[in-house]
Amino acid sequence: MDITLQADEVINRIRQLQSNGATVSKKQVKQSDPELMRNALFHFPSWDHALKNAELL
Repeated sequence: MDITLQADEVINRIRQLQSNGATVSKKQVKQSDPELMRNALFHFPSWDHALKNAELL
């Protein structure tokens, strides 16, 4: 697996998506930004955990 983002970068990208008004649902992010999803699932046990760390849940 090609990991290109650190955990803090994943959190920042999630927050940026949210602040830009983008949907942060797992399905939507998987389609629109698969790199972010791959990196999030590498650093966190699930997408929901990544969102919790970004304080969106």
